[in-house]
Amino acid sequence: MELDELVKEELARHDWTALACGCGDNAEHMPLLFETILTAGTEKDLRGYHLDGHVVWDGDVFACTPAAVGVVMAALSGEPSALARDRLVYALWRIATAEFAPEEIVDRVRAAVTEGFWPLVRTGLNGRPHVADSVATIIDRLDVEGERARHYRRLLDERAASKGRRWKSRA
Repeated sequence: MELDELVKEELARHDWTALACGCGDNAEHMPLLFETILTAGTEKDLRGYHLDGHVVWDGDVFACTPAAVGVVMAALSGEPSALARDRLVYALWRIATAEFAPEEIVDRVRAAVTEGFWPLVRTGLNGRPHVADSVATIIDRLDVEGERARHYRRLLDERAASKGRRWKSRA
């Protein structure tokens, strides 16, 4: 699988070497990390490649987190594999539920999620119930406001509660 052009551009848009990463280094390795996650065919291909420890760790977020969220939202606007999609939504969920996030980083993450609202909601509504639940939590925790968010939050809750029903997945 090849990287989507939008993802390539979003990766190129940021000066990753100028951003601090949760691993203690600068974030110059983030494009390779995203490329690996987005092009992996199996779980085995992903061993050792995850966003935890880089964009979020133990309830904290880092300077590279808002840029990484932009890449996640760009990826979700395309057709990522189910494997990549689940990893990306999980990372967003971890970011949204981080307890020690500075307000300025939360504001930038909220803006990126709001800009990518439709792909995120589509991912939740078309994914498995646990993905819908994660997307609903992301919207709640990042305090995405408005009637639109409330409406889709209700639909995501219904999807999350549908564990016993069969839904057609885009995956």
